[in-house]
Amino acid sequence: MNPMIKKSHLIAALLMGAATFIPAHATTALNGCLLARALTPGEIANTNYSLPSTTETSGGLLNAGLGQPFYLEADVALGIADVTNVSWTLASRPAGSTAALTNSPLGAAVPVYGPANQLVSEAASRMLLRPDVAGPYTVTVTIQTASEGSTNLTLHLTGGTYDGWTTCAYCHQGDVQAPDKVDPWLQTGHATMFSRGIDGLIYKYYGYSCVQCHTLGYDLNDTAYNGGFDDVATQLGWTFPTVLTNGNWASMESNYPTLAALANIQCENCHGAGSEHAYSTYGGFGNTNYITVSMSSGDCAQCHDDPPHHNTVAEWDNSLHAITTRHPAGSADCVGCHTGTGFEQRMDGVTNNLDTSYVSINCQTCHEPHGETAPTNNLHLIRAMTDVTLMDGTVITNGGEGLLCMQCHHSREDAATYATSYHPYFGPHHGPQADMLAGANGFTYGQSIPSSAHIYAVTNLCVTCHMQSVNTSVTVDGVLPLYQHAGGHTFLPSYDSGTNNVDLTTACQQCHGNTIGSSFDFPLQDYDGDGVVEGVQTEVQNLLNKLSTLLPNASGVVDGQVKTPSPTSSWTAPQLEADYNWQFVNNDGSLGIHNTAYAVGLLKASIANLTGVTVTGGLPDAWVLQYWSSVTDPNAAPNADPTGDGIPNWMKYALGLDPLVAATTLTNGVVVGNITGLGDTNTVHIYTAAEVAFDTEVGKTYQIQSISSLSGGWSNVGSPIAGTGSSISFLTPTRHNVHQFFRVITNP
Repeated sequence: MNPMIKKSHLIAALLMGAATFIPAHATTALNGCLLARALTPGEIANTNYSLPSTTETSGGLLNAGLGQPFYLEADVALGIADVTNVSWTLASRPAGSTAALTNSPLGAAVPVYGPANQLVSEAASRMLLRPDVAGPYTVTVTIQTASEGSTNLTLHLTGGTYDGWTTCAYCHQGDVQAPDKVDPWLQTGHATMFSRGIDGLIYKYYGYSCVQCHTLGYDLNDTAYNGGFDDVATQLGWTFPTVLTNGNWASMESNYPTLAALANIQCENCHGAGSEHAYSTYGGFGNTNYITVSMSSGDCAQCHDDPPHHNTVAEWDNSLHAITTRHPAGSADCVGCHTGTGFEQRMDGVTNNLDTSYVSINCQTCHEPHGETAPTNNLHLIRAMTDVTLMDGTVITNGGEGLLCMQCHHSREDAATYATSYHPYFGPHHGPQADMLAGANGFTYGQSIPSSAHIYAVTNLCVTCHMQSVNTSVTVDGVLPLYQHAGGHTFLPSYDSGTNNVDLTTACQQCHGNTIGSSFDFPLQDYDGDGVVEGVQTEVQNLLNKLSTLLPNASGVVDGQVKTPSPTSSWTAPQLEADYNWQFVNNDGSLGIHNTAYAVGLLKASIANLTGVTVTGGLPDAWVLQYWSSVTDPNAAPNADPTGDGIPNWMKYALGLDPLVAATTLTNGVVVGNITGLGDTNTVHIYTAAEVAFDTEVGKTYQIQSISSLSGGWSNVGSPIAGTGSSISFLTPTRHNVHQFFRVITNP
């Protein structure tokens, strides 16, 4: 900056707030879009894209240093195959400029930038522009199609030079009219990245190749002169130190102060060359038309996407955050969690007029680059680590870095009041993980549901387990790098390639030891009461399935089939309450891993409320309490025989008999007297039988076989049974056999 320009003059002319990068869009079904595309080191290194290694990166900003590239892109909606013509024009440029539109190095193999955009858009045409004179440039494009009409789009760009953070500090530091961004930034790791590197404080392999990202305006184009670090270093004859040791940075500050002012990761690394914003002759001091505030991951990816050493964006590309649903965009009630800009505004305290445009949940969503909202020692610049209040009033204070995740990943309803009556889009919402971890806000039927200790024992909650580090040398199926599919910024604790499933259980083993093993589905207890101890996730899924059989189908009939429930206004209050818990556990997604005790407790309570059976595998509570004081009385168990007459409780319940009154038995069955309403006889013979129940799949055939001694041969029981996709129950007599064993074989 010209030292003669006073700070007060800048303040007086400053326009509050910078222009956020939003590409120009057409309003037709063509959905044409003209933008400056980001290009990352990872994309340049991608052999499928066939880009020269000397290709320069770009943050996709609307202002760039002189000589640096704007990768211009005209996009259309995915699937439009009849683009007939795309016409480009450099409509205006600064006086003295000879810049021109040229062919882009990005070929057809290079997709549009970003996973979310790749789902809806494709490039119709690309060009390249390198500004050569500081000032504004205007590019126009006309896209013509055979079926969707045509559109005209305009994009305003700016070429400039780099000035360093001290220029930005004239307005953005201290008690001035513009927001103070500099003071908090000075406390971040970005502000000292280069200085710590050359002093040997980061890692021993720190070298000159790191300079491109850790200094300001460094570029690979030798013909680009824009006041960047490489230009000044060449001018002053500075060379990278041969030994990384304490004192290198102090020496640079003393001997090369103008170069030191361009070192470290600064304002213009992320906002673009700022000379025209600071003191443009075209628009005055502080003109926000000449600086970019980008909410695209491309801005961060120009450095943080260089696998395998800088993996953050490569991981994020495979996350669900990267392809956040577009449907809630446009709704002020939803964008506070479902779009990057909406979440940022909500965390900044904005309650009205939230930006409703679509931006995926990306880097800037979760991280505050300036550090201004960061708590003390917030190494990762996490945007918000404040307490989270659940809808039932539960306050979570000890979530560590996981508190950021919980700002969105919680139920939108107070279950106690909401679940008792029908509402459109019924349920707790899609991500009640915070509620599950806290063991709160399920529908409890007034009972005390037990909860696990994860919320107290895990320091950073979500982050500890979902963002585990994965060694970059580990592959799945010998091909896929695991780190890009699980852990880190994928936020995924497991990955299933179709042939192999990998669960990241290392974080669990820190507390649980070898109990966990290599799978989240580790055996613990027989929660579903089927007599077999299966994996925790299998047990919880079985309980979910059981509960679903007690809820109505699409026709409003309780059919006993496993289903994904879909409530309607005709459902009863108990059914709605049970469905709320079904959705609560199902939408949590962990199948009990987040909080086994609470998930199991809610499902069992729901099943008991619908069936009247509290004890898993037991008899209805109402019947038991007629004869015993507690449903857990051992004499009330289904197979118990409190009278010693050989007739278990389950049989007396089925016949409507008093379990405390003995019956008379005969050798060929059982004789029970005093039964009214049987017509000519009051003698009932009840013989032993076996029920064989098993799940089936369509396209397979099942054969039940039996054997009385395991040393003999198996015999078929009945005819082959065709699979239906549901559970099948088969009843066969056993009274003539002292012992009988059964099995089911499958074909194919």
